[in-house]
Amino acid sequence: MERSGGERGGDEKLTRRDLFAWLRSYLHGGTSSLLSTLTTLVTFPVYKTVFRQQLHNTLLRETLAQLYREGPRKLYRGVVPPLLAKTLHGTLLFGLHDTFLHQLLAQGGGSVPLVALQVLAGVGTGVAEALVFTPFERVQNVLQNGGNDHSLPTLRSVLLRLRGESAAAGFYRAAVPVLARNALGNSLYFGLKDPMRDALRERGLSPGASSFMSGMVNAMAISLPLYPLSVLVANMQAQVGGAGGGARQCWAELWETRQRRVSLLYRGGSLVILRSCLTWGITTAIYDRLERRSG
Repeated sequence: MERSGGERGGDEKLTRRDLFAWLRSYLHGGTSSLLSTLTTLVTFPVYKTVFRQQLHNTLLRETLAQLYREGPRKLYRGVVPPLLAKTLHGTLLFGLHDTFLHQLLAQGGGSVPLVALQVLAGVGTGVAEALVFTPFERVQNVLQNGGNDHSLPTLRSVLLRLRGESAAAGFYRAAVPVLARNALGNSLYFGLKDPMRDALRERGLSPGASSFMSGMVNAMAISLPLYPLSVLVANMQAQVGGAGGGARQCWAELWETRQRRVSLLYRGGSLVILRSCLTWGITTAIYDRLERRSG
């Protein structure tokens, strides 16, 4: 039977509305990350300081002295990859999670608690995220290692060198620990974000404040247990060439260089937590605000 013009018009409106709803989380995720890019610029020296501590196991004053000797011109060496990746990261993080969550609900997940589905969708998002962003992190870590300044002075030289390596030794060096870190981190973030935000709102906080605090507390809860994985990734990815080795071998070597002490493994961790709390507090607050206004 042929549908009337009114029915066809209604279906067309429905399709457009569904399409916008599907794309909205991607748009809002990208927008929230783009608006928080200023945080990345401001806190990049903090991130670089932490990276050097992770790489060289130095005290804060020794790391600052090292960066001071290199001069302000090299302070932002390596900032381009995270700036390029940040907006794309937010777009995929929130967009893919929303897509995976809707797919799980459509496959009969209605009988499963929503929080469990959000955690599962977070794992899927973390896997996809690792596949996309491991090359960005690899290039960033090579650029931030002061030992590469002479042999690989420019972004172009780094890209050409990594392109000549195999995937496991080049752009996808440390892919396994990156995947584990991102999958665990995303599952925790999406599993805790909404329940924590709602609990804070029930205690009288405004929507914006509850979202900001949810993002901050989430960042702290995620950064603490996963920090050793970030240290491992930084040490694996900072070097180019050489014998390399898998994640297990690199972890054994890292543990020995840290004198088998957890406190040395967490050197620089306080700065990471500070940076993550600020960045994710702002990003979460902006994203939730955009979602409320379009809901």
